[in-house]
Amino acid sequence: MNEEELIETWNQQRAQIIKAQMQPVLVLIATFVLSALGYFDKASDEAKYFALVVVAVTGVLTTINQYAAIREGEAVCDDLAKVAKKSALATKIASSRSFVSATAALIVILDIAVFVVAYLAIFGM
Repeated sequence: MNEEELIETWNQQRAQIIKAQMQPVLVLIATFVLSALGYFDKASDEAKYFALVVVAVTGVLTTINQYAAIREGEAVCDDLAKVAKKSALATKIASSRSFVSATAALIVILDIAVFVVAYLAIFGM
């Protein structure tokens, strides 16, 4: 692949990560609204567990998508680093591999934090 194709792929991977966050955000908004309005206070344990499972499954599937995009983004960084005469943009993208890798770890940490907070919101503890 040439530099232009690699940069296009980079932009596609970034857009995929951003788009992958939309569904879980909507699920979390719905969970927040239901919790804020006190609907979980009246709900059965089964309904609460179902809501928690929906939050968890949505988060896990999104994380899998994000990891795929991150791996591909890392590969683009590696390939751009090998291009002989790079533009300034290609140089910046190639040097951002460590940030892309750090994003993978951050996603896991934030996923755990969001799941804990969702649990507390649903079960009211």
